[in-house]
Amino acid sequence: MKNLKKLTILHSNDMHGDFLAENVDQKLVGGVSMLSGYVSEVRKKEKNTLYVIAGDMFRGSVIDAEYKGLSTIEIMNIISPDVVAIGNHETDYGIAHLLFLEKCAKFPIINANLFITTNHARLFKPYYIKEIDGMKIMFIGIITEEILAQAKKEAIISSFIDIGEAAREIGVICNSYKSIDIDFTVILSHIGFEEDKKLAKLLDPDWGVDLIIGGHSHTLMDEPYKENGILIAQAGTGTDQIGRFDIEIDTDLNAVDSFTWKCVPINEKNCPRDVELEDMIKKFKDVTDVKYARFITRFKKQLLHPTRFQETELGNMFADILQESLGLDIMLMASGSIRKTQLGPVVTFEDLTETYPYDDSIHLIKVTGEQLRKMLAHVFHENSSGEHAEFYQYSKGLHAVYSKSGDRLTELKFNGSDVEKDKIYTVGIQHYHFLSMQDFLGVSLAEVEKNGPSRIIATSCLDIIEAFWSNNQHLNKEVEGRIVIAD
Repeated sequence: MKNLKKLTILHSNDMHGDFLAENVDQKLVGGVSMLSGYVSEVRKKEKNTLYVIAGDMFRGSVIDAEYKGLSTIEIMNIISPDVVAIGNHETDYGIAHLLFLEKCAKFPIINANLFITTNHARLFKPYYIKEIDGMKIMFIGIITEEILAQAKKEAIISSFIDIGEAAREIGVICNSYKSIDIDFTVILSHIGFEEDKKLAKLLDPDWGVDLIIGGHSHTLMDEPYKENGILIAQAGTGTDQIGRFDIEIDTDLNAVDSFTWKCVPINEKNCPRDVELEDMIKKFKDVTDVKYARFITRFKKQLLHPTRFQETELGNMFADILQESLGLDIMLMASGSIRKTQLGPVVTFEDLTETYPYDDSIHLIKVTGEQLRKMLAHVFHENSSGEHAEFYQYSKGLHAVYSKSGDRLTELKFNGSDVEKDKIYTVGIQHYHFLSMQDFLGVSLAEVEKNGPSRIIATSCLDIIEAFWSNNQHLNKEVEGRIVIAD
């Protein structure tokens, strides 16, 4: 006879400071108050309930930005997750600050692949073992390679980041705890859905990994994916929904006997409010409203940024302002740094900072036409998988046509003429992307500096955009065909 025990795992990822509910079709949707209410209700009803977060609690709201993540930690302390893995945006305020925030957290924060270069000491505990109803559940945290761009700012930090290396680290941890009789093993990953599938393929079944709960790619799933006998699930982004596993564990075999999974909408119908949590958020919001509620501009219409992987109205607006203000030939605006899907028509400072929370300096680099072609071809190629790669919005004058089936640039023009192979163009890129030019754009800094030295030409994108909007009302942008992805 099987020895079965039920385990309910609730899971979120990529919450990005999404604290407040929104009014959608006259109904409240999302927000941490109703999320907390739902988690509390399930904990009351189900004997063995765990709530876990697979990275990126931070960034995306003015409340998080104003308090540099401390507000998020205080809010999460009330919700009381059982374990949290760090995501790449947990390091946005610096590694040292993250270590401070970890001390403020009343829940375990784990990561298996960040370490100090000089002595290979880990920055965080790599795993967490939760004992519940006589079962031992082990969680292991893995982070994306995008952390390396942040680590470059802090020379003593490095990472086991290659998927193969991450898999070996998981093997070491699992093998080290064989004698403890772990009943169930969960990877809390923040590497993206496609990378989760690659990771699952590399895991030895004897290591006993049962489940990968993922993040980073913001994948909203209809059902879990199964690879190498391992279930993989992710719950989109924000607090509009929460993933829920109800699992029967065979504690003799230490394996899943059966399961159900669903993505539960966070709304008034499903979720009671957490009034105490709302009181805390109000205290933070009262402070930020004074600073951030001021009016900046009004657009002619609402501008959209529905996806980072295509030309958008809002992307064109940002790129054009920086190109014009800084006197560049071309501005390559990181599409992922625009965090909202829509903005306007009325724009406050809060709207601006939540849409563009990652203020950065701008570097001017000089590239030949041949290098520019190589850079853009690299970006398109990397995005052909549809995974969470870097993409760019182009300033006016640049026009590119990419053949997806042929995996090549078929057309590249600047101001209506073909980009000349040997001509030098001045290009602006953000600091984060400057640090990882080889990885993100396919050319090295050494290559482009043969054309002339790079230099910082602005220390704040946010200042430039705010000043431009403050002095210009009724602005508008359209999608013009600057980026064309054929077939």
